[in-house]
Amino acid sequence: VQLQASGGGLVQAGASLRLTCAASGRTFSNNIMGWFRQAPGQEREFVAAVTWSGGTTNYADSVKGRFIISRDNAKNTVSLQMNSLKPEDTAVYYCAARSSWRESRIPVIRSGYDYWGQGTLVTVSS
Repeated sequence: VQLQASGGGLVQAGASLRLTCAASGRTFSNNIMGWFRQAPGQEREFVAAVTWSGGTTNYADSVKGRFIISRDNAKNTVSLQMNSLKPEDTAVYYCAARSSWRESRIPVIRSGYDYWGQGTLVTVSS
């Protein structure tokens, strides 16, 4: 099973980026998927997640109103549209997925996720 994140890069403050995570090896169409990030010297923190149907989302307060998570179950992908980026958004972004089936309650802690991608670096300059 692999989660392959892409779309990171270097942008200026105020710009937008779109991250995409493509899953292979199994389908996650019935599982919660999400994004975490880890800045240098910091703990990995929750960013956003979405339920299997796409009907429920959860965002960290720091990104609420700027980031949008979505998924395409036909393509086995989850995306994170990041708008109005700030220097404090600089981090390695990881996609993650749970193994439990069709849950409605979204965990916001790292240990709540069973599968992890390799991360993609987002750097926002001021």
